[in-house]
Amino acid sequence: MPVGIEAWVTQIPPITRGWLALSVLTSLAVQCQLVTTLQLYYSPKSTFINGQLWRAVTTFFYFGPISLDFVFHLFFFMRYSRMLEESSFANHKADYFWLLFLSSIMLLTLSPLFNLPFLSSSLAFVPIYLWSRRHPSTPISLFGLFTITAPYLPVALVAFSWVLNGTWRAAAGDLVGCAVGHVGWFMRDVWTREMVGGKTVFSEAPVRLRRLFGEQ
Repeated sequence: MPVGIEAWVTQIPPITRGWLALSVLTSLAVQCQLVTTLQLYYSPKSTFINGQLWRAVTTFFYFGPISLDFVFHLFFFMRYSRMLEESSFANHKADYFWLLFLSSIMLLTLSPLFNLPFLSSSLAFVPIYLWSRRHPSTPISLFGLFTITAPYLPVALVAFSWVLNGTWRAAAGDLVGCAVGHVGWFMRDVWTREMVGGKTVFSEAPVRLRRLFGEQ
């Protein structure tokens, strides 16, 4: 069994694998009471005024206590982040990291407006949304119950999260993630192609970042 798990993990592309590992380790650390959620959440005052800069990072890796909702978000983010990294961003890891980095900055800016101390599920919806827009005709079976086409996937997942938690507030972060994902898709697939006619800082990682990932 360990060999099988190790083989499965090593097959996940690096950015998705790192994101998955840090998310699982963060929730386990909270579950084992090594840290508390009060040390992880994001707020502009605690982060930038009190100098607790790590909060701008840990907010993206805590998916909540280990539960059905935790498994739900982790499974779908891992599945579609992996598929996106293996297809659209194959051999372009720096561009994928840049997409997530810019999306993270947007989410940190929007967080106070929607009272979102944790932004992990919001960021997770960015690759889900982008993948769904780039594969508009792909049929998807949800839990073996019904089939939809890819563009309806984010809406279906937000609705399921709403039902799972019993309140629309639980789905607010997912909706914000969809909005940020839409901006990312527009800037990469619409603006650069139809309005600019070439690559921009929003669609391509800076040269130094590409070199850091061993890409030219």
